[in-house]
Amino acid sequence: MVKNEQKEPKKKAYDASSITVLEGLEPVRKRPGMYIGTTGPDGLHHLVWEIFDNARDEAMADRCDDIEVALLPNGYVRIADNGNGIPVGIHPKTKVSALETIMTTLHAGGKFDNEAYKVSGGLHGVGASVVNALSEHTKVVVHQDGGMHIQEYKIGKPVANVKKIGTSKEHGTIVLFKPDITIFKEGIEWNLEKITTHLRQQAYLVKGVRVSIVDARSSSDAFQTEKIFLREYALGVPSMTFYFEGGLKSLVAFYNSHQTPVHKNIFYIDRELDGVNVEVALQYVDDITSRITAFANNTYNSEGGTHITGFKTALTRSLNTYGRNANILKEKDENFTGDDVLEGITAVVSVKLSEIQFEGQTKSKLGSVEAQGAVATVFGEALGAFLEENPDDARSIINKVLLALKARKAAKAAKDSVLRKGALEGMTLPGKLADCQTKSAEEGELFIVEGDSAGGTAKMGRDRRIQAILPLRGKILNVERARLDKMLASEQVKNLVVALGTAIGDVFDISKLRYHKLIIATDADVDGAHIRTLILTLFYRHFKPIIDGGFVYIAQPPLYKISKGKAVAYAYSDKEKDEALKEMGESSVQRYKGLGEMNASELWETTMDPARRVLKHVHIEDAEAADRIFDILMGSDVASRKAFIQSNAKLANLDV
Repeated sequence: MVKNEQKEPKKKAYDASSITVLEGLEPVRKRPGMYIGTTGPDGLHHLVWEIFDNARDEAMADRCDDIEVALLPNGYVRIADNGNGIPVGIHPKTKVSALETIMTTLHAGGKFDNEAYKVSGGLHGVGASVVNALSEHTKVVVHQDGGMHIQEYKIGKPVANVKKIGTSKEHGTIVLFKPDITIFKEGIEWNLEKITTHLRQQAYLVKGVRVSIVDARSSSDAFQTEKIFLREYALGVPSMTFYFEGGLKSLVAFYNSHQTPVHKNIFYIDRELDGVNVEVALQYVDDITSRITAFANNTYNSEGGTHITGFKTALTRSLNTYGRNANILKEKDENFTGDDVLEGITAVVSVKLSEIQFEGQTKSKLGSVEAQGAVATVFGEALGAFLEENPDDARSIINKVLLALKARKAAKAAKDSVLRKGALEGMTLPGKLADCQTKSAEEGELFIVEGDSAGGTAKMGRDRRIQAILPLRGKILNVERARLDKMLASEQVKNLVVALGTAIGDVFDISKLRYHKLIIATDADVDGAHIRTLILTLFYRHFKPIIDGGFVYIAQPPLYKISKGKAVAYAYSDKEKDEALKEMGESSVQRYKGLGEMNASELWETTMDPARRVLKHVHIEDAEAADRIFDILMGSDVASRKAFIQSNAKLANLDV
């Protein structure tokens, strides 16, 4: 018998012809994630930050004191400033306008010349060109030296040369762009709250600069005016302006507006050392969560960096030194740790330096080594002086940290007790947990359900191979202001912690997570929503890496069961119910109030079957905003919570 063998195709040689050369802005369109992180909503908004940062850098160079961001119809964004304007003369190397060079060439701009910009948020000189490359249409108008100049682009390529279209007594730059829907396939939807929060933050960081946002998306006006600022013409549309003189001190006061301060005076220092400008503000509040916000050259660093390392080192050393010298920290007491001194702190750390290094294009982490020493020295010396000059504030701060130290020791004892008990019992899982058969965390799903009734139904209806069920009795402890020892004293919280398998606190290990889908399944009523919020608070405050890892989901059980004869349909909203009734005609409609009302087969079909269920994926778009909302809704400030509820009441879906 002759066996037919297929010859493998001859492999192409790896030689010079194998090297692909992407010209101009092609690399950006080929790999947009390398330049803006993602093509989802975060990357979309990153386009705004890049153009705004150019205007803000003009302000930091003392050439601009007014910036406007306008959201226009059809997805357009218009960002204008009254700076010097992008140069429009012929560039000696490229032989085209400097404006065209900046807008169409990677690594071209004024940020490489310390004479032009001593300090800037830009690193690679790619901001404007990347935005241009990822936009289907861009238009730049420059008011400069008595003239008004314009150039337009389609997908990053100039439509025509820069041309002068008139005279002007103004000075500044207008950048109008519309992101390319073929790149941002999730849609061009601007989040006004996200943009407003970012602009407010920047206004605090650049003292004396006016920052405005105009929301003209629903306006029918054409807005063809080439005047720099639209707010004078966009009458009747929502707009907001920020202007602050207090800098980071004002920002800390804003962050703590819903908190109870431990001490009256906000610490503040703004000083330069060895070419690094260090600005720090802080205040302790009656809370157990730390909130540290970091900036480098006014760019938000979500992952911190060297400046935060220097800050934490100096903070721990200074408070230990003062505590010992003031005899508040006794000889028998152990030193404060980094965790002790961070409990309840609200701090903003900002550095500015001419040669800056970020880890990654999105600038989420500062890598400049010199920032660490500068912050440690400047902040450490200033904090020591503040404590000596404000003895009442100092004593309040040290007592707050001393309380954290004692609580840490108590929490460690409680945690060790739980872990020790688990070890002695062979890591016995909670008795109420109905575990799944698979040992693969990637396959495993944990349904966290409300009450024993729903838990019993879920256990009968589940796929035992991959689905585990953990019923929680009633409303679990609100952990927003609870320390670890109090948390672990709660049977419900402890059961959940043990079921997750990651442990908690300083021994938390996400690699030991027993299930890669944690599904919160509560009733579709007010109590169910409250329980869901309590569980999310626990995850956010003590298991945030689990949310960041994308492991948390919310089950969406149906609201209605529509029956007609043997035909059955489930509706997850009033709109779906109305559509089903149109199709099925007159039927009997059952409104589900809770999971326990369903039988096992119904629960499987509607809520648990991976092929048919509806899940909401929990992720954090804006950590700062999320932190603030948890403070308001789950904290102890009743007045703030009442005001929030009243102002957002119209957005609530009430089942009355």
